[in-house]
Amino acid sequence: DYPTNQRIAEKNITQAGFNMILAQNGKEAVDIFKTRTFDLILMDIRLPYEDGYGALKKIRASEKLRSIPIIAVTAEASTDQMNKAKDSGFDGFLGKPLDPDKFPDQIRRILNGESVWEFS
Repeated sequence: DYPTNQRIAEKNITQAGFNMILAQNGKEAVDIFKTRTFDLILMDIRLPYEDGYGALKKIRASEKLRSIPIIAVTAEASTDQMNKAKDSGFDGFLGKPLDPDKFPDQIRRILNGESVWEFS
């Protein structure tokens, strides 16, 4: 994502009481996920070098990572994109810009096992 959007997302995530590790692209994300433990992955669809769909396939191929909820996040939020994300195996969908008033609750709901598919 753009550095400005990354800072906004990081601010929203940390203010909600969560920790965050940022990857610059899909390949880096996959490498990080292999060495660390996560409760949730927010995956931008449009990433350099390897898009979110490619990274999702690699993550899902790992037995260690298969059970981690992976949420698609994109500025290209539409019903078509949300359906594509669902068909591709994402566990949820959040459209950008993320709403700072809704975002903490969306994350808590996801971590509590609720399926969250929202954009607006």
